[in-house]
Amino acid sequence: MVFPEVAPVPGLVSRLARLGSRLADLPGADLLTVVASVAVGVVLANFVVRLIGRPVARRVSRQSVAQTIVRGVRVGTIGVALFAGLDAIDFPFESLLLGTAVFTAVIGVILAPLVGNFINGVFILADQPFEIGDMVELEDGTTGFVEDITIRYTKIFTLDNTFLVVPNGSMRERDVTNLSAEDERTRRSIDVLVTYESDVPEARSRVERAARECEAVVEGGPDIRIGVARYMAGPDCRLHEFGDNGILLRLRYWVKKPYKLAKVQSNVNTEIRERLADPEADVEMAYPHRHLVFDDTSGVARVDADPDSAAVRESGPSAVRKFDSDDDAPAALDPTEGDGGDPAGSGPGVTESARDERSADGRGR
Repeated sequence: MVFPEVAPVPGLVSRLARLGSRLADLPGADLLTVVASVAVGVVLANFVVRLIGRPVARRVSRQSVAQTIVRGVRVGTIGVALFAGLDAIDFPFESLLLGTAVFTAVIGVILAPLVGNFINGVFILADQPFEIGDMVELEDGTTGFVEDITIRYTKIFTLDNTFLVVPNGSMRERDVTNLSAEDERTRRSIDVLVTYESDVPEARSRVERAARECEAVVEGGPDIRIGVARYMAGPDCRLHEFGDNGILLRLRYWVKKPYKLAKVQSNVNTEIRERLADPEADVEMAYPHRHLVFDDTSGVARVDADPDSAAVRESGPSAVRKFDSDDDAPAALDPTEGDGGDPAGSGPGVTESARDERSADGRGR
């Protein structure tokens, strides 16, 4: 089948050329050309991202790497459109490259942290210490989920419902604990102190059963392998050490998911408290005891029974104790005992008139 040849419209090319020359003569035409080129690049970039987004996500297992590839394609498409627009207006690229080199040399020191963040971002994407969706814990105790990983920063959604944006340069320098590694099971430990008189085997058994009662705790099963070592999957309570106030038992248990560790530990502590407080259990939780001992080296307490003294007047008549005879007075008030007698002459062996005389001539207390 042969299609008939279409004759070109006479003068169409020349008309378009004249229209282009007229538009080029308008003020700001070069800027409009560049803006239009960038706009076309943005539209084309969105189309390309939609076209390759799903295939890239299916082929690349790591979400952070897939997002980085998609962002790179978007930025690259827009950059090509920008350079195409600059080329259309005969932009002098040689001057641009020279100016860029000089500009980079001048502010290189200022942009060093930013360049470091880019480089560290590449290392984070390559080393794979954590992934989007992982639960991590920073060295200062901040815990949250990795929300996004870019070339410049890592965004963490904390458990306090806040966002934490950490530059990749600082992120690589920190100690980051990944709680959502290949195996989400996390081991925790709780210390329980019981008295030396307690039945230690029964205490260990009750503590282990208390941990098994919690739904989030791994009850048992095959040993959990970490590297070349294997650990018991079920709760395990062992005698850790002999302390000053009691025997220290240490419970180690595995949590199925690391997302509510504080709540799980609270539940385990509650179960342990209830089981050890059972009256039928021959177990008592220990706490520090202090004994205060007073002997001859502790000193002598002085009591002034003079009703005319200022201390007795301030404290009222209830502070004055009267004795019917010298035998009723406490031994501590005997002037012949203690530190050699009461120099004030206020002991029970001194008569009231003698006290008054001594007070009058200034030889009393």
